[in-house]
Amino acid sequence: MKVIVVLLTVLFVLTATPELHAASEHNSAVGNTADHTVHPGETIPPGTIITPQNWQTYRQFMPDGMAAMFEGRYFWKMPPDVQMVVSPTSIVPLPKNYLAATEKYAAQVRIIELPSGGLSLQGYRGGIAFPNPQEPHLGWKVLMNLWYRYTPQLLVVTHGWDCAVNGSGNASCESYESVDRQLSYNTDSGVSDDVPRPDAKYFTQWFMVLEPEQSRYTAQLTINYVDLTRPEDLYAFLPSLRRYQPVASSGRCAQTLGEDWTEEDFRSGLDSNVTELQANYLGHRRILALVDFRAPDNPFPDGFFMPVIWPKPSWGKWQLRDVDVIEVRKIPSKAAGYCYGKRVMYVDSHNFSPLWEELFDKQMKLWKFQTTLPQRVEVPGVGPAVTPGFDVELVWDIQRDHASAAGESAGSVYVNEQAPAEFKDVPRYTTPAGLNLIMR
Repeated sequence: MKVIVVLLTVLFVLTATPELHAASEHNSAVGNTADHTVHPGETIPPGTIITPQNWQTYRQFMPDGMAAMFEGRYFWKMPPDVQMVVSPTSIVPLPKNYLAATEKYAAQVRIIELPSGGLSLQGYRGGIAFPNPQEPHLGWKVLMNLWYRYTPQLLVVTHGWDCAVNGSGNASCESYESVDRQLSYNTDSGVSDDVPRPDAKYFTQWFMVLEPEQSRYTAQLTINYVDLTRPEDLYAFLPSLRRYQPVASSGRCAQTLGEDWTEEDFRSGLDSNVTELQANYLGHRRILALVDFRAPDNPFPDGFFMPVIWPKPSWGKWQLRDVDVIEVRKIPSKAAGYCYGKRVMYVDSHNFSPLWEELFDKQMKLWKFQTTLPQRVEVPGVGPAVTPGFDVELVWDIQRDHASAAGESAGSVYVNEQAPAEFKDVPRYTTPAGLNLIMR
C-alpha cells in the first residue's frame, strides 16, 4: 500500500480524547480490562461465526482495538450485521532460501548499543535476524525480524487503490501504480549474496498516482539503506514543476492529504529509522486475523461493511495467529516532535507481519487503529509467500472520525521476472533522477 506524496500533505490538529492507562497497563489501554490469557487447548472451532451478538465469547482472541470496535466505545464501531467466519489456521511456509540464509548467518548477528541510546545490528546478511529471540532487547529483536521479513526482489503493482471515508460517510478514492525493490539481503534464486557496501540501498519504494486526473503523475520515491543509522531519503515529483525535489524529514509525520497514514506507517505497517526506536516486549498472544486470502476485484465499497470499512465474509475466513506484542516508542533523544507517543504492534510470530497496531499521539491518547491483512502471492521459483506490498491495509482515526483503506487489484500484481519489461529498469525506479522521466 502507498498513498499520495507527503509534499502535498497538511498537518491536522488533534482533538481531545479520553485519557488512557500507562504503558505497563496496556491490557486496559482501550478501556477493556478483560483477561487476554489463552490457556493451552483453547481455540475457536472452525466454522464459528463471530457477530456483535456473541463477540464477547471470543474477546481473549481479539486485539484490544478490535474488541473496542465491537464494544462500540468510539465512533468507528461494528455494525449489527458484521460477521467473521473462522477457519483453521493455515501457515504459508517461509521461502527455503530465506530459511537457508537464516541458518547460515543468524549466529553472527550482533546488537550494537549506540551513543544516542538506540540500537543497531552487526553481521546481518539475510533471512530472519533473530530466529529464537530472547532477552536482552527481546522487543527490539522482534522489531528487527519484522524489518527484515521476507520480500521478493521485485514487486510491481500496476493498479492499486486507496479510499478515505469521513464521519458523514463521504468517500474519496484514488488509484496508483507502485514498484517495490529489495536491493540487498535478498534471498530469491539468482540474486547475489555478496556483502553489500555500507552505502548500499536496502530497499526502495516508487509510487505514482493514476487517478484522479488532477493528481495524475504525482509520484514519490523512498530509499532505505543497509546502514540502519542512515535516514531514509524521500523524493517527490510534482507534475506542475516537472521535476523531483527532496522532502524534508519533518514531513514524515504529516498525514497524507485526505487519508490517515503518515510516512512512518508505510511498508505495510512500519517504515521508520529502527535505530531511533525502542521496543518493549509485552507478551505472546493468539489473535484473530484475516491472512492468506484474496480480496475481491472491486472491494470498495461493496466488499466492506460500511461505513466502518470492515471486510465482508466473501473475502475469506479469519484464523487464529500467534503474535508477539511489542510497544514501540522513539528513544528519548529523538522523541521531540515525533508524531506518535507509541505504537503497540501485534507481530505475526511466523511471517513477522504487523497484523494489528494501536497508535497513540504525543500526549499518549489513543489516536488510530491500523491493521494489515496479508494476501498470498506466488513468487516464481519460490512458491506462495506472504510479503509486504501485497495486502489490504485499514486504518481508523478515532480522534477525527476518519478512516482509510488501501490494497491491490487482483491481476495487477507482478513478482520478479513476471514484471512487465518497463519496470525492470532499475535506475528509473530506484533513483531520484528516474522521477524526472515521468511525463516524458
